Amino acid sequence: MIVFDLCCAAGDHRFEAWFASSESFADQQVRGLINCPVCGDDDVKKAVMAPRVGAKSNQQLVAHAPREAAGPGEPSPELVRKLLADIAAKQAEMLPQSRWVGRDFADAARAMHEGRATEDLIHGQASPEEAQSLRDDGIAAMPLLVPIVPPEAAN
Repeated sequence: MIVFDLCCAAGDHRFEAWFASSESFADQQVRGLINCPVCGDDDVKKAVMAPRVGAKSNQQLVAHAPREAAGPGEPSPELVRKLLADIAAKQAEMLPQSRWVGRDFADAARAMHEGRATEDLIHGQASPEEAQSLRDDGIAAMPLLVPIVPPEAAN
């Protein structure tokens, strides 16, 4: 396996992807199978990247602090991974304190907002239209940043 730093033409978004070989990358690139995860552009090219050179066996490895940004105003992949892991950990910590209401989320949130139900921490599912209706009515609700499996679908 080989990892390449890639960049899209449309937004100059940088991302990395793993391939079986350089030939595999070239084949997928020609067939338009590689898309930018940010904007969906399929005009993707290899970005300039520093090669990983192993240390000599008689030299000690020196740990370097992770880069804070990949480019002007762009977070490094290491920082993005850390932030996503932190978000997932915080969400996993909070979900057990909340009650699953499934497809009744919009109705339950509206009932609490209108005083017809006791306020409680809830999570569940809502269609984009239901979510927009809640926002339009000033009801505080937000999507979970890390997808979860509904309890009835879990083994």
